[in-house]
Amino acid sequence: MHPRSHGLSAVTERAGLLFGADYNPEQWPEESWPEDIRLMQQAGINLVTLGVFSWARLQPTEGTWDFGWLDRILALLDEGNIKVCLATPTASPPPWLGHRYPSTLPTDAAGTTLWYGSRNQFSPSSAVYRSAARQVTAALAERYGQHPAVVMWHVGNELGQISYDDETAAAFRTWLLRRYGSLDHLNSAWGTTFWSQGYSTWEEILPPRTAPYLHNPTQVLDFKRFTSESLLKLFTAERDIIRQYSPDVPVTTNLMGFFRGADYFSFAAETDLVGNNWYTDPGQPQTWELGALTHDLCRGLAGGTPWLLMESAASAVNWRPHNSAKEPGALRVDSFSALARGSDGICFFQFRQSAFGAERFHSAVVPLAGEDTRVFREVAELGAQLQDLRFLAGTPAPSRIAILFDWDSWWAAEAPDCPTDRLGVLDQLQAYYRPLLRRGLAVEVVHPSTPLDRFDLVLVPSLFLLTEDHAGALTAWVRRGGTAVVGPFTGVADSNGHLRQGRFPSVLAAMLGVSGEEWRPLAEGIGLKFAAPGPGGVTADAPAGLQATVWSEDLRLDGPRSAAAATFASGALAGKPAVVRNSHGRGTAWYAGCDLPGPALGHIVGEALAAARISSPVAGTLPDDVELATRGGHHFLLNHSAEPRSVTLTGQSVDVLTGDACGPRLTVEPYGALVLKESSKTALPLLRTETEIP
Repeated sequence: MHPRSHGLSAVTERAGLLFGADYNPEQWPEESWPEDIRLMQQAGINLVTLGVFSWARLQPTEGTWDFGWLDRILALLDEGNIKVCLATPTASPPPWLGHRYPSTLPTDAAGTTLWYGSRNQFSPSSAVYRSAARQVTAALAERYGQHPAVVMWHVGNELGQISYDDETAAAFRTWLLRRYGSLDHLNSAWGTTFWSQGYSTWEEILPPRTAPYLHNPTQVLDFKRFTSESLLKLFTAERDIIRQYSPDVPVTTNLMGFFRGADYFSFAAETDLVGNNWYTDPGQPQTWELGALTHDLCRGLAGGTPWLLMESAASAVNWRPHNSAKEPGALRVDSFSALARGSDGICFFQFRQSAFGAERFHSAVVPLAGEDTRVFREVAELGAQLQDLRFLAGTPAPSRIAILFDWDSWWAAEAPDCPTDRLGVLDQLQAYYRPLLRRGLAVEVVHPSTPLDRFDLVLVPSLFLLTEDHAGALTAWVRRGGTAVVGPFTGVADSNGHLRQGRFPSVLAAMLGVSGEEWRPLAEGIGLKFAAPGPGGVTADAPAGLQATVWSEDLRLDGPRSAAAATFASGALAGKPAVVRNSHGRGTAWYAGCDLPGPALGHIVGEALAAARISSPVAGTLPDDVELATRGGHHFLLNHSAEPRSVTLTGQSVDVLTGDACGPRLTVEPYGALVLKESSKTALPLLRTETEIP
C-alpha cells in the first residue's frame, strides 16, 4: 500500500471525528433546505455526502447543465459550517444516456440487456459511458474543486457492476493479451486441452457467458480479475480528473466490506482514504461479529491507519426480505464498534428519509415523522458523544494479530467444480476470528503480500490459492519466530487455479510438518480426539466430544518436530492427524485438516496466543454478545443484546463518558456501551505493536 500524502487526517485535524450522512436535497423543495441544516447542526453533523445520484439533475439532457441548485445548497452548507464530501454521480446515469446510446447498457451472462429505470445501468467497458462519466466529473471538479465546503471527493457509488456484452468481450481480450502475451501462453494457463477448449484466434475468446455446463475455472477467475480492474479504472480515471482541479482534497469511494465483485486491496492502494459501507442486520443477533471482522478488514486495507464508515443505517434498511428495526441503543453500539476498530467517523444513509423511490422505507437520521422521534434523538445523542471522544481522531487501533485474506483465492476457492460448497471462505474467516472476539482481541485482515514483522500471530483460515512467493514469506516469518494457524484446503492451487501436484499443501510443507493425499468431504460427522494438555503455553484443557462435520483430509506427519494436536476418532481416518502442531525454526505453526467446531478452534487459537505471548484484557472470555475493542489506550465494551451482561476485565479503569471509576467486574446494560481508560500501568494492558521474537 502506498503512503497517502493526504487522507482522513486532512479533514479530522480540523473537524475531529466525522459525523454525517448522505444528503439528497434534490428530492426536497428548496424552502426546506435551511431547516435541514438546522437539524444537522442540532444532531452534531459536520459532514454530508452530496450528489451521489444527481446526474439527471446536473445534466438533464446531453447538451445542457444545471449547477444552480448545487451552488445554492453548497453555499448554505458552508454558511452552516457543514463540510461536504462531493460525489461524482456516475453510478446512476440519466435515462437519456441509455436511450440514446444503448451500448452503454450492461448485459447479463445470458445476453439480456439490463435497462435504465433503476441504478448501475452501465457497462464498465463502454467507451461512451466512460466518456460521459469523465465529462460530468470534469464539470464538477472544475466548478467546485476549490470550494471551501468541499473537504472530500467521493467517486461513484459501491462500484460493482458486471457486464458480458460484446464491448466487454473485446476489452477482456485486450486484457488477456497484456497478461499472457500470446495464445500459447493463454491456452497453457487456462488448461484448454481439457474439454477441447483450445483457442486458435483471440476473437474466439468470450467472457464466461451462460453455457451448457461448468465453465473453465481459470477463465472465470481471469474474468473476475478483469472486472475488478475495469471497475478500478473507472475510479482512477475520475480521481485523476478531480486531482487536476482539487489536488489537496482527498478522493475515495465507498467500498462494501467483503464484497466478492472487486479486489479491495487494489482499490485501497489507489484511494486517499479507505471508506466503507456496513449495514448491521438487526434480525440476526450475531451480525455484529461480521461487522467487527469487516471493520478489521478496513483497518487492514488502510495499512493499520484510520478509515471511515461512510454508510450505515440509523435503524432498518429497505433491501432485505425482512427488514427489522434497530432496538433502542443499538445505533450507538453499532457505531462505537466501528469507532473502536479504527473508523474516524460515523456516517449514515441517509439524512432525510425519502418519501418516494425504491428506498422510501430505508431509515434515516430524520424519519418521515420528523425530529421528535427516537431515531433522531439517538443520532443527536451519538453526535454529542462523538464530540466528547474527538481526541480519538487519528489514533491507531493496533493489533499484533493478522488474518491473511485474498480476493483471488476467494474467487478460486468457491468455483462450482470444487469438492464442496460447504467450506465457504467467509465462513472460515469468521470461525477463526470468533475465538479472538471472545478474548477482546482485534486483528488486521491483510493481503498475503503484506510484510508480517509487526505481527506476532497470523491466522490463515482459507487460502486455496497461494503463490510460492507468499507461502515462502509466511514460512520465513514463522522460522524467525512467528506463530501461525492455517485452516484446511489451503495452499492447494497456483495463481492460475491449477492444482499443485504431489502431496498437499506442498508450498507450506516445511512450515507445517504435514502432508496430505486426499480431500474427503464428509457425509456425516466424524469425532475428534485432542491430545492431553502438554507443558508450556497450553491455555486450557483439550476439548472432548467434538466432531468435524463438513471436511476432512487424509494427512500424515512429516518431520521430527511435528505432532498431532488432534486425531480423527473413527472411520477411515481413525488415528490419523486432524490437527498438526509443528515447530519450525524459532516459530510454531498449526494446521487443521478439517472444519473445527467452535470449542476446538477456541482451544487451538488459545494455544497459539500463548505461544505468541499475547494476553487478553478479559479475565476468561466474553459473553457471546459482548464486544471489546481497544483504540488509543481506550477500551470499548459493547453489549449487543437486550439483556445485561457481566464482564470481568484484568484491572481497574475509568469510564471516559461519565468519569466514574470502574472495578474489574462490570455490568453492561442492554445495548449499553462503556468507553474505559486504564487507571494504572498494570490495568488493562495495551496490545504490543512490535513483534517480540523469543
